[in-house]
Amino acid sequence: MSSNAPLIFLENVTKKYPLDEGEFYQALNGISLKINEGEFVAIMGPSGSGKSTLMHILGALDTPSDGNYLFKGKDISFYSEDQLAEIRNREIGFVFQTFNLLPRTTVLKNVERPMIYAGISAQERTRKALEALKLVGIEEKAGNLSNRISGGQIQRVAIARALVMNPSILLADEPTGNLDSKTSHEIMKFIKKINAEGRTIIVITHENDIASFAKRRVRLMDGKIISDTRIKS
Repeated sequence: MSSNAPLIFLENVTKKYPLDEGEFYQALNGISLKINEGEFVAIMGPSGSGKSTLMHILGALDTPSDGNYLFKGKDISFYSEDQLAEIRNREIGFVFQTFNLLPRTTVLKNVERPMIYAGISAQERTRKALEALKLVGIEEKAGNLSNRISGGQIQRVAIARALVMNPSILLADEPTGNLDSKTSHEIMKFIKKINAEGRTIIVITHENDIASFAKRRVRLMDGKIISDTRIKS
């Protein structure tokens, strides 16, 4: 990828879902968006605005019906499921509202999971997982079962797991939705710190106070971008 090319480039992307009798629902309608390396972007909008659909396309969980998606300069709009899975595992770290940890498994083993699919040796998995847990400040919880730590600590484990493959992007979908406001702000401050260290962050949210941590806010309505604002620091 040339240094001038955006990390993400969407051009006139639409997404349609089939309904009964030849009808379809258009979730995205002509989305064009550039995200550069190192940006911290909040994608906002009410329920039904298209933000979840956009997240699925940005995260290589789905492909556009029309339009182009260039990731690191390569058009992945028509990649096979195996090719998309490779991008998801190596390039995109996901953090979800529901955490998605295995509850009766240790914190360490949860963080190791993405590396198992990548064929990384057990010794290297342990080293990298401990490194990631240290990064999020909870390495002392490595031996705890993931259902025996607090909500804020669980989300930090989820972030460690998302970062362990050293992805190009951290993609967080309503990452504080199950947390109280104090813990939510602690997690967002931590995500902001990760961005300050150079990581590209995309947060999907409907909450203004969560979006306020981002340096750029993209608002959706009815499958279209209605505003794209950069915040001067």
